[in-house]
Order: sequence, then structure tokens, then C-alpha cells
Amino acid sequence: MIPIKPVPVTAVAGQGASGPAQAALAFLKPGSLQLTALPPLSLYVHFPWCVRKCPYCDFNSHEVKDGFPEQEYLEALRLDLEQALPLIWGRKIYSIFIGGGTPSLLSAAGLDRLLSDLRTLLPLDADIEITMEANPGTFEADKFRSYRESGINRLSIGIQSFNSAHLQALGRIHDGGQAHKAVEIAHANFDNFNLDLMYALPQQTLEQARTDIQTAIDFAPPHLSLYHLTLEPNTLFAKFPPAVPDEDTSADMQDMIGELTTQAGYGNYEVSAYAQPGRRARHNLNYWQFGDYLGIGAGAHSKLSFPHRIVRQMRYKHPQAYLQHIKAGTHIQEEAEIGRDALGFEFMLNALRLTEGFPPNLFAERTGLALNQIGKQLDLAERKGMLYRDHALIRPTPLGRRFLNDLQEIFLSG
Repeated sequence: MIPIKPVPVTAVAGQGASGPAQAALAFLKPGSLQLTALPPLSLYVHFPWCVRKCPYCDFNSHEVKDGFPEQEYLEALRLDLEQALPLIWGRKIYSIFIGGGTPSLLSAAGLDRLLSDLRTLLPLDADIEITMEANPGTFEADKFRSYRESGINRLSIGIQSFNSAHLQALGRIHDGGQAHKAVEIAHANFDNFNLDLMYALPQQTLEQARTDIQTAIDFAPPHLSLYHLTLEPNTLFAKFPPAVPDEDTSADMQDMIGELTTQAGYGNYEVSAYAQPGRRARHNLNYWQFGDYLGIGAGAHSKLSFPHRIVRQMRYKHPQAYLQHIKAGTHIQEEAEIGRDALGFEFMLNALRLTEGFPPNLFAERTGLALNQIGKQLDLAERKGMLYRDHALIRPTPLGRRFLNDLQEIFLSG
């Protein structure tokens, strides 16, 4: 955390008392919260293009038809960041995450330019974590060596499965052999990387899921993200649902994952996140601890704290709309203050995902509210056996973790 200081709204060259600077002034008008310090700040950079849209994907991604405007988009990202600087002036960046889409479609020179722009405009922590998402179908050894030399120090690889038939059912552009090769390239160039896998896939058996997880563990990645396949609204799978394992089989898969990861020395520190000692994802931890993040790029979201309020922003989602609006400084499509009634729920929605929970004073630090704001909900969750709390800790019990959605819903009520 850093102590709150006034935001110099004229610090960016060429910006007067209008546009982003005026927005910064508006955010700083006295409100109802009392934040004594600002939380850690992360940066998210969105790359909205991919080779092919997967049928389960509900992220803001758009298929590359005849290439994409790399230079124009990189220029837009820099302009986006320049216009946002008055809102975060003087704050250090502790982690960067470049996600998508498929950011590994960027050329080596393009990625180098992006990181150079970020270093020029932002004060970065000396030990900053810089993660880039990558898909096995776009892995080229030389390009990834260049990414590492440019400053990427952590990869997050979208493996999803090592089984070619399951990858085909998921609409992935890579096969099992390419998945293995991608991890080998990552091992050769990065000492910190994450493997993303999904389970409860169409027609997947328990033993097939076990083989996938064990294969991933055998590569000894520092971090694993293991997700249950969900049929999200507005996806092809939602419109044409595939045959997926039943609830009992899915539960068996979850139990199996717990056993294999524990035996291999991975700590399950968040619902879907497993890490070797000292290898937790700093960027994601900041989300779950209700830290701040600035998002730049098409469809990127931001959550930014000020002394008396906390605000959210969303950029235009479609790349062409984003590129058109950025030049006029009108690229923020949605912007709103988080109300007092919603803050408690938003904090708990994130923090309850953490296996070890959080210290009670973190609630006041991150929301500007007293803990008694959610006192009735805490009491109810404790009576139901879903929450443990004492003077030093609040965390979900095993029952609360098993029925996390039900636990989170308790904090929806005011």
C-alpha cells in the first residue's frame, strides 16, 4: 500500500483541465468512503485477436481474418495509457498481465515496443511480475526467446488438455504434440510459468482427466490453473451444449486433482490456482485481495481507488470501435462509482476465493468501510458453518469452499 497523496491532474504533457484530467478531478470530489491508503496497483493489457474463437470462450476475442493492425493498436495502447496517467499519477506498478485473445500473435518487435512504452510511462517495481498469455498453436522458439529478452518473466500457457481428441472438441488450434512442445519451449526460456488446463471436458473420463493432470505435473511447472469447463452464456457451447461428465464424475475429478497436486507439493491457494512454494501469481492475488488495476486495450476493465471513492471503467470492446474512439479520448464506454452497498459484496466475492482467507483489517483498508458493514452476513455465514473467523483471520471453511457460490451470495444482502 502507499499513503494517499493528491493526484496532479496536469502532469501529462498536452492535457489541460479537460478530458482525462477533468475526469481525475471528478473522481476526487469528496464522497462517503474514507480510504487511508491506496492498495497495490497492477496493469492489465488486452490483446483482442485470436486465430480462431473457441466454442467455450466468452472473453473479448475476435478472429484474425486478414491479419491485424499491430502498429495502430500499439499506438492506441500508448495513447490509452497516457490518457489514464492522471488517475494513477505517482503510483508504482507491481505486476503486468498481457492477456487476450492471443497476445503471442504479437511480433517480437511489437512486444518489445509495448514493454518499452510501459517502462517509459510508468514507475515499475524493481521485482515486477510481467506475465504474457500464450497459446501452443502460436509457439515459436525464437520469438519466445525474444519475448524473454524484452522483459516478459512469466508465461501463462493455454494448454487446456494434452489429449488431441479433447483439444479438437474444444476447438483449439493445437494438438497434443504441440502442447508438449510448447511446455518444453517454455521450460527452456522461462523459470516461471503457468499451465492452464480444463477438466470435465466433453466425453472426458476420470482416467483421461487424471492423465492430463499428471502429465502437467510431470513437467513441474511452478504454477497450475485448473478449471472446470463451464458452458458460459453467449458461446457456441451454450447454444449447442456438448455431452459433459455428470456432477458425480466432476466431483471425483476435483478430488483427484486435490490428491495429485498435494502429493506433488502444490498448494491450492485459490479456487482454481495451485502453486509451488513461492510461486503464487502476484497479479491474480492482487485481484483476489481487492487491489487496484488499470486496464488498457479493447474491452479492458479498471478498478481504481481514490480517497473517498472506488470506480470502475470499461473500454469499448470491439477493436475497431476502440481504435476509433481512442483518438478522440472517448474510449471509456462505461464508468461508474462502486456504491457502499455493493462494496462489501465485491470485496467478499474476491477474497473468499482464497483458501487461507484474509486478515479482518484488509476489509477496511480496501473498501474504506468498517467491518461491521457486513457484520450480519459474517454472523450468518459463521452460523451455517461456512466461515471461520477470529481476531486475525476470516476464511471459508471446507464446507464454505465446497459451496462457495452459496457463501458468496450471503454477502449480496445489505
